Amino acid sequence: MRDDLIAVLDVGKTLAKLSLWTRSGDLLAKDSRPNARIDAGAYVALDADGIEAWLAQTLTAFAKQGRIGAIIPVGHGAAAAIVRDGKLACPPIDYEEPGPDAARGPYEAARDAFRHTGSPALPGGLNLGAQLHYLQGLRPGLLAPGAQILLWPQYWAWRLSGVAASEVTSLGCHSDLWRPKDRRVSDLARERGWDQALPPLAEAGAALGGLTDAWRARTGLDEAVRVYCGLHDSNAALLAARGFAEIAQAESTVLSTGTWFVAMRSPEDDASVELSRLSEDRDCLINVDAFGKLVPSARFMGGREIEILAGVDTRRVDIKPDQPALLAAVPAVLAAGARVLPTFAPGFGPYPGHRGRWINMPTDQAERRAAVCLYAALVANESLDLIGARERILVEGRFAEAEVFVRALASLRPRDQIYVSNAHNDVSYGALRLIEPTLKPATALTPVAPLEVSIARYAQDWRRDVERTEHAA
Repeated sequence: MRDDLIAVLDVGKTLAKLSLWTRSGDLLAKDSRPNARIDAGAYVALDADGIEAWLAQTLTAFAKQGRIGAIIPVGHGAAAAIVRDGKLACPPIDYEEPGPDAARGPYEAARDAFRHTGSPALPGGLNLGAQLHYLQGLRPGLLAPGAQILLWPQYWAWRLSGVAASEVTSLGCHSDLWRPKDRRVSDLARERGWDQALPPLAEAGAALGGLTDAWRARTGLDEAVRVYCGLHDSNAALLAARGFAEIAQAESTVLSTGTWFVAMRSPEDDASVELSRLSEDRDCLINVDAFGKLVPSARFMGGREIEILAGVDTRRVDIKPDQPALLAAVPAVLAAGARVLPTFAPGFGPYPGHRGRWINMPTDQAERRAAVCLYAALVANESLDLIGARERILVEGRFAEAEVFVRALASLRPRDQIYVSNAHNDVSYGALRLIEPTLKPATALTPVAPLEVSIARYAQDWRRDVERTEHAA
């Protein structure tokens, strides 16, 4: 039996994952479950109850491998739970719920300007403030005194420990609730009184307390377990990447790939970040890292688009064995001019107002998937340009093994060095580094070689078609 193990709870948008680690960084166990979307009557909600039941069962199983000494939660952005009297006051809203759009006019008039928050106006509930505004319209007394707003990672920390906290990586994730340069809540949050419902700030790596009696009884874990505050998932991936010497230095960028592709640049210092130079209309934003520093970012729903276009559920299918066939299909794709125009996730990314379509869609499955990977690289390249990414770019996450994608990105950015890592647990490893900051990755970064065929003309044609579509719109 091993002592003092660390469990990382990663509640992403698509999957909930629990991993078990030694303090020296060895992964001992991992389990996951797809996240359901729950009908809450007036809106679609996150499956908090289902995740909790699975978490209790999995923690119980993991406890048989050794004594767990710490639990660190990680969660996706644009999610929060409102609690009162020790329980959920309402089901947490799913950010893909379209309801908040109906109340968008009054909300837009009240929110702080982008130049203050670095938080772009986004559809549905992707601005957390829009969720709160919508929920208050449904339930006027919901945020009356006594209620607490818990960001998604901190909800799980509170559920396990009973201690409520707020934290800047989730507050600073296009929430409309935080002014990152001023390091304070937004005027909107103050005027609505939401700041009074936010618990005190804690650092992501702060231990909040031990497990509650109820959780010890459910799992068999003991009083020695410390529950940590936790952080936003993309920022955990950034923290993992900074374990590499190449990425630890300034002027490097991490492209985190999953349901969302999020490009996060580490600038020289906060003073060099000018919000006015970011394009609010093209899904650029300011994230805040675990230490409160500003992170210029851009994103698009790359994983969702790839799965729509390729017809492959990359959450459940190992894409690595297909890569030689997809690389071999690239010349045929280029010769046919088969390409995808943005976007198949309307409202998001660098082309939010465009309507996606195929040009010369291949009938061959390998060629079709290769064209989709080229498309993902072209859109990622645009996002990287929007935030001024340069010199060193690390692609991490489940699409780092998509060779057509990463090699096409290397072809499109010949002045930069593109890397991938061999790690398959970047988010959870980043959370682990919160409490073990001296941990270094077990493997080195792998430089990515460009494709063996030129895609310069293909990229020019794609950009021309995108511009024509834009002008037609």
